Amino acid sequence: MLLHVTHETRYEYAPPVETAQHLAHLKPLATDSQRLVSHKLAIEPPPAQRGEQNDLYGNTRAFFALEATHDRLVVTAESVVETSVPVLSPNVARELPWETVRERFRFRKDATFDAASEFVFPSPYVPRHDDFAAYARASFVPGRPAFDVAMNLTERMYDDFAYDADSTEINTPAVEALAQRKGVCQDFAHIMIACFRTMGLPARYVSGYLLTQPPPGQPRLVGADASHAWVSVYLPGEANGSPGGWADFDPTNGRQPGEDYVTLAIGRDYSDVSPMRGVLHGGARHTLRVGVTVQPVGEAEEAAEQSRTQSLSQDKESP
Repeated sequence: MLLHVTHETRYEYAPPVETAQHLAHLKPLATDSQRLVSHKLAIEPPPAQRGEQNDLYGNTRAFFALEATHDRLVVTAESVVETSVPVLSPNVARELPWETVRERFRFRKDATFDAASEFVFPSPYVPRHDDFAAYARASFVPGRPAFDVAMNLTERMYDDFAYDADSTEINTPAVEALAQRKGVCQDFAHIMIACFRTMGLPARYVSGYLLTQPPPGQPRLVGADASHAWVSVYLPGEANGSPGGWADFDPTNGRQPGEDYVTLAIGRDYSDVSPMRGVLHGGARHTLRVGVTVQPVGEAEEAAEQSRTQSLSQDKESP
């Protein structure tokens, strides 16, 4: 599937910002099931400095600095991504009981290092708490394969939790979202990750996008989508120390991601992959608007052509 993603972030400041430095994770990853065809990042006003580099997890992060006074900032990322259905490597031990996976990540002197072990430990948005273990235990049945545990927990959370955009804030603790059984995709991802880590298994946070479908007979609304988040669970290889792989699960929608998902970045939690963050001098108050549009490339090209036609028509009608 060939998807076109537009992600626009718009800040307005009062009073104006004097100088600013920003970091953005807005360039989709290249993975086994995803190929980045094109990407461009437009910044207004133009920054005095800009660049990009890969972070510890392989994500591309863009840095830019604004050194002139400005009362607004508009950052627009446009990407074309070719996606396919993710397929687990045949070397992955899909039927390995979760207890066996946990034992492989217990610390032992002279044990073979597995980079996935970093994702067993707590992180800023995913602390250890007994409430996560209490909720997780119904899925962590003795002897159940780790893959089946993840699928069961995904489906349970989809049934048990309500999506409510007004119930949490960006900094609402995951244990609070667990207690109230509602939140947004970010909350659900953090809860599921916390359940796995509390039980001793590695899990990481994935940010990205999901192709949504408009109501029957209605056009897709530009800017009406949003960023999405889900979970990646590590499954080791058959032999201890052999390469494993990551399998993705989306508790918000009760399913595994397919070709209708676009992976943007991976990390321990949201704090590693937030789309934009910055340090400002001035601008005591600000308003933020974010618009995301995900659509098949053919549909995007048709919409762009219609927009150009309307613009030309308006130009001809102007006196």
